[in-house]
Amino acid sequence: MLQLELYGKDRVKFLEKLVVADVENLPINGATLTLYTNANGGIIDDLIVSKKPDALYIVSNASRSEEDLKHLEEQMAQFIQTNPGSDLNMKILNDKSLLAFQGPKAAETIQQKLESVDLNSLKFMNGIETVYDGIPIRLTRCGYTGEDGFEIQVSNEQAANLADKLLQQPVSRLAGLGARDSLRLEAGLCLYGNDINMTTTPIQATLAWTIAKRRRTEANFLGAEIILQEMKDKPKIKRIGLVGAKSGPPVRAGSKIYKDSVMNEENLIGKTTSGCPSPSMGQNIAMAYVKSSSSKVGTSLFCEVRGKLYEYHVSKMPFVPSKYYL
Repeated sequence: MLQLELYGKDRVKFLEKLVVADVENLPINGATLTLYTNANGGIIDDLIVSKKPDALYIVSNASRSEEDLKHLEEQMAQFIQTNPGSDLNMKILNDKSLLAFQGPKAAETIQQKLESVDLNSLKFMNGIETVYDGIPIRLTRCGYTGEDGFEIQVSNEQAANLADKLLQQPVSRLAGLGARDSLRLEAGLCLYGNDINMTTTPIQATLAWTIAKRRRTEANFLGAEIILQEMKDKPKIKRIGLVGAKSGPPVRAGSKIYKDSVMNEENLIGKTTSGCPSPSMGQNIAMAYVKSSSSKVGTSLFCEVRGKLYEYHVSKMPFVPSKYYL
């Protein structure tokens, strides 16, 4: 992941030009999921912003690090040029690593060797600096699995040591991106490059909830006019969840979707962006973009897999109830 910090008295004013969140009213050590938007209303990346006492701590996708940094640097240069005497600095945290520790026993497990912190008082989307078994860390109660868990910032020098210590706990196991991907899909969470991209708007992606009320009123973030107009008019396409039968092949990204069982251009209404067999549900699930007229929950749609059509039903998301520690 790309980790960086913004410093200076203008850090909130600057970042709010780039994201849709109400950063100003975040409590100290609070965090929020938000979006970098572009001038056309598209999504440059999704990210988590945490408010430290003296800085904004930002974590975004490693796959978007070059694009994110270029965007930040260009926008910062423009901000400083148009705001003479502004106080703003950025530090890329190349010396820090990030570990994800997720699951129903994550808090119970990490609490055992955590110094001076009661995790019962650390709610979802809040962070704290502490020490785990002698290793200084920043612990944020968040993650991208739908489960309770933590993202742990640690120095590069101590990252392997910390991972080894966590894996010494009897319930701990290594998990790869395949496991993460099935969990985030069950949780109805978007993956950048699959379910959201530079041409997808937050409204099409059903991420309007990330746009804070104050930000809608002020409308001073990149692409605000386009995004807020689409919110008012309703989008022509919309991200949906799909659930298929227990039998039959799962759909993957890029499968065509038809409004009935006749496979022709007239009936083509969208395509899938993510899909897999759900380990928790025992059914095939997917996310997709379809014409809004076909997005009502319960609607039967037909997905193409290797030249054949299979029936799916539009479903509410998350597919599996999330278990965040609220």
